[in-house]
Amino acid sequence: MEAKVQEITDKVQEKSALVKSVFREMEKVIVGQREMVERLLIGILADGHILVEGVPGLAKTTAVKAMARTINTRFQRIQFTPDLLPADLIGTQIYRPREGDFVVKRGPIFSNIILADEINRAPAKVQSALLEAMQERQVTIGDQTFPLQEPFMVMATQNPIEQEGTYPLPEAQVDRFMLKIKVGYPNRAEEVAIMNAQARRRKPEVATVMNPEDILAAREVVDSVYIDEKIQGYIVDIVMATREPKAYGLDIGRLIHYGASPRASIYLNQAAKAHAFLEGRGYVTPQDVKTIGPDVLRHRIILSYEAEAEELTTDDVIAKIFEHIEVP
Repeated sequence: MEAKVQEITDKVQEKSALVKSVFREMEKVIVGQREMVERLLIGILADGHILVEGVPGLAKTTAVKAMARTINTRFQRIQFTPDLLPADLIGTQIYRPREGDFVVKRGPIFSNIILADEINRAPAKVQSALLEAMQERQVTIGDQTFPLQEPFMVMATQNPIEQEGTYPLPEAQVDRFMLKIKVGYPNRAEEVAIMNAQARRRKPEVATVMNPEDILAAREVVDSVYIDEKIQGYIVDIVMATREPKAYGLDIGRLIHYGASPRASIYLNQAAKAHAFLEGRGYVTPQDVKTIGPDVLRHRIILSYEAEAEELTTDDVIAKIFEHIEVP
């Protein structure tokens, strides 16, 4: 087994060196926000989508656009608004009078990396159209179904729910996102660096260091990363504790209305492998699970009114679970 893990680690170190060059390129245009950049790479490596919450102006668009350029994939930014139609997203059929037939005009969803900006301002029909693309990796226009090209990733940004004109996303759609990350303000030193960088007339540009084939090859290596049965059990225990906390000796049942779905176990397993890959390891450790766990669980736990009355957040509940569940 040790020989096999070492063989995987050698492959991981070879491929992860290429991925780390993406980090270096993105740092040319992104000051700070290392966690957001890392989670973007975990999303593309683990074949998952990402939901980002934060106020405007925190380099979310810049980050995903820079990543698309460094890995040489097609990028499309879609501004979600209350009057957006499904056809604006996926495309539509156009009638040609001379030929007497319909032709499909494809929408902006037919790209590799999609930035769905302010997703929680769009109506339900648009959300439904996006849901098929995210889950099935395909789009249906009329009676035709079109597969989406790999790699395909949606990074959606949402405004804090308290803002006017925003609506909570349906639980079914939120559950399709592998990770939900919260982006905060930069610190003082980072703010000075951002200010100076933006004052220059010539902005730095990122170079292409990978291509889609490299990403697909890296995904194969991520899939092969070794994860022990004990760590798989640790993942399942964490997820089960959100549903049946009393069975794990946790007195937080009154705080949770709904626990995490089975997708939490699947995505936590995949994301932990991708995190180990970025760390240059061919095996998953409990620390990988602890590091990425809150981002996988944060949007899958629905708190009770009692928890809201006590001004507790899902992060508070997740922290209690990780503190209590025994580490293998």
